[in-house]
This record gives sequence, structure tokens and C-alpha cells, in this order.
Amino acid sequence: MATPALARLRRGLPGCFIGALVRPGMDELLAGSPFFDELHVHLPQGVMSPKHAAAKVRPRRYDAALLLTNSFSTALITRLADIPRRVGYDRDLRGVLLTERLIAPKTPSGDWAMIPACEYYHRLADHLLGERAGGGAGNGSTDQARRGRNEFLSLAVSPEQEAKAADIKQRAGLAPGARYAILNPGGNNPAKRWPPERFAAVADHLFHVHGCTIMLNGSPGERAIIESIAELSHARCVSLAALGNTIGSLKAIVRDARLMVTNDTGPRHIAAAFGVPLVSLFGPTDHRWTTIPNRPSGPERIITADPTLPEDQSANDHPGRCSINNISVDHVIGGVESVLQFRPAREATT
Repeated sequence: MATPALARLRRGLPGCFIGALVRPGMDELLAGSPFFDELHVHLPQGVMSPKHAAAKVRPRRYDAALLLTNSFSTALITRLADIPRRVGYDRDLRGVLLTERLIAPKTPSGDWAMIPACEYYHRLADHLLGERAGGGAGNGSTDQARRGRNEFLSLAVSPEQEAKAADIKQRAGLAPGARYAILNPGGNNPAKRWPPERFAAVADHLFHVHGCTIMLNGSPGERAIIESIAELSHARCVSLAALGNTIGSLKAIVRDARLMVTNDTGPRHIAAAFGVPLVSLFGPTDHRWTTIPNRPSGPERIITADPTLPEDQSANDHPGRCSINNISVDHVIGGVESVLQFRPAREATT
């Protein structure tokens, strides 16, 4: 979700050396992309973790740090690394560690305003760029700055990741050009997970009606969910986790998929970055936090647990009313059909 802002920074700072401090796995996600000259990979562990992370970036003597996360520890890392300019949102008691503090918008009641993540990051990038962005450094974004933005999510695939994905497809028994769909039934919060038996019903529909092999994606810790779907389904299902899939190879596999049906999880954003048609299911997490801006191609059908929820209320505050179990199989199959039948306006008129 940060990639549009990262692309804007790269365009707005020609000739600058840009590095990133990321957790393990994010280096795979960003591999092949042009945003950074160097990736510093650090796994946060223990009370000395900020000091160790700072030691990794300090030798580069960075002039500025842009904090996309809201955590106290990331602000502490940049301070310990002696980076003179430190830009971020004034949250989590870290304002004293920042040299330039942006105020995150709130509602009149004092709750955090539902600012989509892409816009949240863009405001930071616009501030750092200052006059280069077309306006002064501040808490908002000027119209001129907005016009200069790249509003697409974007990722790339490295040659090594391409080879890994090709090997996984071959071991899965997929012929070149074979049609397949990806189901992503996991999620870091169990409340965000649509029931496995309903994913199995969607798998059957995709297999019998559209001839798609079903690729089941999930982390190693979600293998039980994947195995349950494979047992319940009558479709040809392939467990990507069982084939040693990684974040890097997942990018290439997602890129070539016919569509993805997913809970509110990270692979949704990977699919969006490659323009893959999406059916995205949202239970007690409000979809407006992760609104995806102009997609390069391929539609997305967002299915919420309670479409009647008033716009001034958040699904996060109504876990019962917005239980993901309220989403029916028929509703999701309808979403599948709508995205598979979608044709861009230009194509529809030819």
C-alpha cells in the first residue's frame, strides 16, 4: 500500500540514494522494484533491537528518515542512527523523537479518521518533498501535489523469483498457460477468515464452471485451513504452502492468475499491484482503511458483511453485526462472475 508514495519519492528525488529498513520477507516483496538503492533487513527481537537496527543504517549517514509506520521503536531507531531529519506522524508517544511531526486526522469524537493507507503514506511523502511536491510542507496535500502522484500500487518480480514460481507451477502439474484461480483463506485475525467450507464451495464453482485449477495460498501456520478446503472441495486443489512457496514466488504466481478470492490480507494488495481481478471479503475490519486507488487493470468486487452499515460508522466497532460469517457463498460466487465478465470500457466498445 506504500508503493505509490515510494514511487513518488523516487521520482521527486532524482539522483538521491534511498534506502529502506524492512522486516524479513519485505525484502522479497520489494525485490525487483526500483524504489530503493539498498534494503537493510532487520528482525526486531529484544530490548536491544532498536540499537542493533540503528547500527545497520548509521554507516550510510542518511540525511532524512521517512517513518511510514506509527511505532515508537522505528522513531527511536532513526534517532539512534543520528539521522538529522526525522519525519512521521505524531503518534504512540514518539513525537519527541521526530524533528517534523504530522498530525494524523481524527474524527470529532477523537477516533482516528478512516484515511486509506495509500493516502496516509502519500501525505508523508508530500511533506518530505516539500516544494518539490508542488506545495509547502504541511499536514495536507495540495491539488498540485496530488496531480503529480502515481496512484497505482506496483510491484515487480526478480529473475530468481520468476524461476522459483515456474518451478512451483511445474511441480503443481500446471501446463503452460493453464487457467488457475487463487483462494486466500487465511488472515492474521481469525475473525477475518471466511469459513473453509464456503471457500471450498467457491473452489468447486471455479473448477466446474470455469475450468480453473485452484491454488490455495497461505502461510505455513495456515496449512490446516488449506488442507480443510482441499478435503471439502471436489475441485483440483494445489497447496502452495506444501510446495515451498515464498513471498517472492507468490508475486509471479499471483500475477498470472485468472482471479483471486481473498480475505482482508496482504496478498490482496499483491494482486491489486498486478491488476489481477479480485473478490475481497471484509468482516469486522472496515474496507475503507485499505481502499485501493486507481487499478491499472482488472476489477475488484468488495463484499462486506453488512452493506447497510451507515457510512459514519466503522465495521471495526461492530464485530457481531459485521461478522464475516454473514457473507454467503452465493454472494461471493456472484462477485466472482461479475469480475470474470468485466471488460474495460475501451475493450467493450470494439
